[in-house]
Formats: sequence, structure tokens, C-alpha cells
Amino acid sequence: MANTDQRISGISLDEHSVVRRSPQVEHEQKAAIYDLIEDNEFSPIQKLKGPFNLILKIEENRLVFNVLSERDESLTTFSLSLNAFRSLIREYFMVCESYYDAIKSSSPSQIEAIDVGRRSLHNEGAALLKKRLREKVVINDRTARRLFTLLCVLHIRG
Repeated sequence: MANTDQRISGISLDEHSVVRRSPQVEHEQKAAIYDLIEDNEFSPIQKLKGPFNLILKIEENRLVFNVLSERDESLTTFSLSLNAFRSLIREYFMVCESYYDAIKSSSPSQIEAIDVGRRSLHNEGAALLKKRLREKVVINDRTARRLFTLLCVLHIRG
């Protein structure tokens, strides 16, 4: 098992990046944060001592990770270009919209088919995030999935 100190113990989204969101999106954000705090692996390549607090924000088409100690002392900041994620996030949003519409009026088999596509895109986004971060931080698949959810939440603009 990984070092239990190499984890995120607190996470927040930068207030300048956060906009008022639908109840569904708020629920997804809260669930992702809760699940992330409960079970994650986050080990910066710089060999910093954790556990860590993390502030995520989008700035100039980059996902910025502000990594803090548990006492909120700044340890490091790194960023990731979002160009590789643009079309994937757009497609993921379209499938999510179809999924939420289908819940209202479609058959269970139709809902399940859309959900399979939604989960597949989410897994693809998480894998891409993990791959793009590998030179900055080691994360496991569950952590990558939750972080991809939060990246999508940060992309919602009203």
C-alpha cells in the first residue's frame, strides 16, 4: 500500500473559478470531493511530505494545482495545459446532458446505454489526466477520476 501521508486531505476550487451551478453539478462536485478525500493517492515527484491541501483553478487555459501543507503553507504550484482536454470535455458534457434528459423520459436500457458512454468518456478523461500529470505527481486511477470530475466542474460557466 502507498504511503498514507502521500494523499490529499483537503481540496477546494478557487472561488474566482467557481460559478453558480445546477443542483446536479453541485451534487457531483460534493460527491467527487468527498470521495477524493476518503480515498486518494497524491505523491508529488518533488518528494514533498504530505498530507496535502489542494486548491484547483483554471487560469489562462491551464489547470493550476496549488499544493499546500495541512497547515496551508504553500509547498508547490504546477499547471497543466487544457488543450488536450478541450474536445473530450465538450463531448463529455454533451453525453451528460443526454443522460440527464434520458433519465426524465427514456427506457432503462436507453439510459444504461448512454451511461456506458458517459462512463467511458469519464475514464478516458481520467486516464489522460493521469498521463499528463505523471511528470509532476503520481496519482491512482480513483484519484484521476475524481480530479477529472472537478476539472469538468471548473469548466462550467454559469
